[in-house]
Parts: sequence; structure tokens; C-alpha cells
Amino acid sequence: MRRLKIEAHQSLEAIEKRYRSSQGGIERSQWPVIWLLASGHKSEAVAAVTGYSLDWIRKLAQRYNAQGTGGMGDQRHGNRGRTLSLSVYQQKQLKHILKEAAERGEVWSGVQVAAWMSERLKRRIYPQRGWEMLRRLGFRPKVGRPRHVKANAAEQSAYKKRSFTE
Repeated sequence: MRRLKIEAHQSLEAIEKRYRSSQGGIERSQWPVIWLLASGHKSEAVAAVTGYSLDWIRKLAQRYNAQGTGGMGDQRHGNRGRTLSLSVYQQKQLKHILKEAAERGEVWSGVQVAAWMSERLKRRIYPQRGWEMLRRLGFRPKVGRPRHVKANAAEQSAYKKRSFTE
């Protein structure tokens, strides 16, 4: 198997210095991989020493080769996540429909919102996504706090009067 080639963005000594001085947990685990690969070790040996899979070691080497030192470290902060299914216009349209329904006293559930979204997008939308869209648009469940079956309102009000007034 071919050895992974590491681009000469930095000297071997500079990579080792980065490896030994890195503070963050993610960087501390990535720089040794690059250092070992730059030192000429095979990826299988690096995998055995570090405990990472060959696939991850290859991806890390590709990222270092493409981006240099900027490719090391935690890259999750740049990941904005999946884009929303509904366009801005569709979100405004749904919010308008939900507001009108609330004024009439109707309450939409996540299942109903998912069905509405499925019609517009021409694909199946799971009820969880409908509930998430309700929350994103600012709608909250309006359900009262549950009461115990054996609760006695008179005793509770008497308790409140005794315990909170002097």
C-alpha cells in the first residue's frame, strides 16, 4: 500500500513543535497523526499507534494537504448544518396560516404542520420536523400545568395563606 504524502506546508520540526505544544484536545490528537505521517510512517502503523481508523487518518491527511495548518483542529464551528426545507416565503406563509388558526382557536400540531410541509415540498416530512418548524416560528405549546387527580383546591389555598403570610 502507498504511503500517504504530506505536503510540506511546514517543516517536520515545526509540525513536531505544534504537536508537542497543542493545548486543545482535538488538535492534540490530530497533530501527532500528521507528524507521524510526515516522518514517513505508514498509515497502518499510525492507525495502530493512535487508535484512529485508516479512513479518518486519510481524511485528516487530505485536509492538511488541502488547507495546511488551518485544516487542523475542530472544524465543527464552520458547519451551519442542514438548510431548512421551507423557503423564507413558505415559512412566512405557514406562520400567517398558524396565526390565523390561533385567532380562530385552532391549535396545530407538529403532525399537521408536517402534512402541510409535505404538500408543499412534494415529499414526506416527519412529524418531528413539523414540531421543530412550529418552535422555529415562535409557537409554543399552550397546555396548562396538570393537576393531580386527588388535589383539593380549598386545602391548597389554605396552605398558601398560612405559609406565605405572616
